[in-house]
Amino acid sequence: MKYLLLICAIILSAAATAQNPEILEEKTAVENTLRDYIEGWYKGDAARMDRSLHDDLVKRIPVKDSADIDIQLRMVSKARMVELTEDGGGENPDGEYQIFVDDIQKDIATARVFSLKYLDYLHLVKTTEGWKIVNILFHYR
Repeated sequence: MKYLLLICAIILSAAATAQNPEILEEKTAVENTLRDYIEGWYKGDAARMDRSLHDDLVKRIPVKDSADIDIQLRMVSKARMVELTEDGGGENPDGEYQIFVDDIQKDIATARVFSLKYLDYLHLVKTTEGWKIVNILFHYR
């Protein structure tokens, strides 16, 4: 019985969220930021990449150390991401991708972007300029 009540509560909460215009508006804004990020990368559009990223962005990828024993995190800044995008980015303007907005709470959000080459887990913050990506943990697919 407890599980049935829990399932009903989750379904009702999801239904209320899906019908709330403010939440839908925020989800669309987050999705647009994620599109700027991934399409900016694959189309080599540095302006879109720049617009999507917070100035304090840190993008990380886990890599094994030289002894192949421990995991290290290699980091990329916003400036470097914009520079790499200017240099051609992903060089695949028609690259397919999927966006998943997992949660939005007030002025923070979490999402995933799956593209042909990458799996990105992202955190976003709502600023006066709109939603910006502040953290990315990614892996090659």
